[in-house]
Amino acid sequence: MLKVKDVLKTKGEALWTTQPKETAYRALEIMAEKDIGVLLVIERGQVAGILSERDYARKVVLKGKSSQETLVGDLMTKDVYSITTEKSIEECMALMTAAHCRHMPAYEGNKLAGLLTFADIARAVMAEQKLTIADLEHYIKGNGYVDIAKS
Repeated sequence: MLKVKDVLKTKGEALWTTQPKETAYRALEIMAEKDIGVLLVIERGQVAGILSERDYARKVVLKGKSSQETLVGDLMTKDVYSITTEKSIEECMALMTAAHCRHMPAYEGNKLAGLLTFADIARAVMAEQKLTIADLEHYIKGNGYVDIAKS
């Protein structure tokens, strides 16, 4: 069974962050430069929130605010669900689904280990299923399976 730490290994170590006192405009610049849709918001070395393109669209664009005057801290989602790296990907998917979140920080002990997306988890589940199917096909075809129709 795959664990959160296995998914993080395949992602690499890049983790893009911003701070609550940064402008929404600068945060969007970082997202555009890195071709990502979310930033972890770090304050005093801890995750203080998450800022997504959705947060920006709903809290700046739709409300007619200025992205150069609005601070990340005023836009970010503050209630952040997290998971440990020892949990299974099934547990992670269940938590993300129950919490209605698409991004989740993962911790190894007290240290931030990475950021998971729902897409990361879905890819891992599909890869694991493909491997299981291939193993079963190999077992059926190569280990004494008797085709009743030919007997």
